[in-house]
Amino acid sequence: MALSSPLQNLSAVISATGNATTAAARPPRGRRCEVRSAASNTSATAPVQFGGYEEGKLERPKWTGETPLSRLVQTLIAFKPFYSVLKLGARRVMISTAEKNNIPWRQMAKEVLESEVYREMDSIQNQSLVYPDYYLNPFHAYEEGNLTWLAAAEAEAATMSMVRRALPGASSLEEANQILRGNWLQAIEQHHIQYSESSGINDILDIGCSVGISTKYLADKFPIAKVTGLDLSPYFLAVAQHKEKGAMPRKNPLRWIHANGEDTGLPSKSFDLVSLAFVLHECPTRVIVNLVREAFRLLRPGGTLALTDFSLKSKVLQELSPVLFTLIKSTEPFLDEYYLTDMDETLREAGFVNITSILTDPKHVTITATVPQ
Repeated sequence: MALSSPLQNLSAVISATGNATTAAARPPRGRRCEVRSAASNTSATAPVQFGGYEEGKLERPKWTGETPLSRLVQTLIAFKPFYSVLKLGARRVMISTAEKNNIPWRQMAKEVLESEVYREMDSIQNQSLVYPDYYLNPFHAYEEGNLTWLAAAEAEAATMSMVRRALPGASSLEEANQILRGNWLQAIEQHHIQYSESSGINDILDIGCSVGISTKYLADKFPIAKVTGLDLSPYFLAVAQHKEKGAMPRKNPLRWIHANGEDTGLPSKSFDLVSLAFVLHECPTRVIVNLVREAFRLLRPGGTLALTDFSLKSKVLQELSPVLFTLIKSTEPFLDEYYLTDMDETLREAGFVNITSILTDPKHVTITATVPQ
């Protein structure tokens, strides 16, 4: 790749800075992950029931937050000519990695862009919706962020590639999906069974649903539930609706809503499960706080909130190469804020109890919590 040379040259500089950086306090050496339950203001540990993925030695990766290494990377990204190289490099890496793993990224996007997906926009788009400022930033190497047909057309392939990268030891994409999605769904189900006194999960809201991949997994896992996908991007939702129309009919058809997850306008206490899958790392801290508060309002007593995203403790993420973590940070403008947000405290302040965290794959944590009965 033509871009590899300048990036590799910078790798040595970043590595030197990283090696000179010492953590203020380091936990014990790498260990197998444990379920961490923080009901109210107490915490306890219990053996892993599935997964068993290894934690790193640090509280969070050295390339995040306010560390010297993180500040160096941010300085490099802020330099416009270098940012342009990074953005193009990140895009090339994403596509080439996907296609090397037999994910036909360009073909999948072409099929969406040449379909009748555009007809869905009128029925999906909320013309009165005002986009929050943070959402207008470039994301994932797209200058217009999530508000573009190209981002929507490539979202499914990008998600498939993310799953494959998270579990490189899996024999196939199908197996990787079974592990990543299966562990996530199992964590949700086990939490709800353990802590909810309600009869079941009948109404589900998937906030930040993108093109509906997580929404469909939730619907398949809980087939009697009425499932709603909500997103800020009408382009993503148009793709979700278009693809669902071509799928097998469901007993309870999926519903798609173009709205802001911080203020959905939906009735209070109307859901048994609210999920945010791979959403929070794209949000500033203030937005994370608002999303959690809105989820609390929307859930019935005994309802479950499920969050899955990058893990601070992931050994894999803590040991990323300088080139890779620089590319990641160049496409995720709020990643540092996410890593510095105390999720347990955020959930407790919103009113949640029975807060439980577990690494459900080598890179991602699933956090579940309950609205008091």
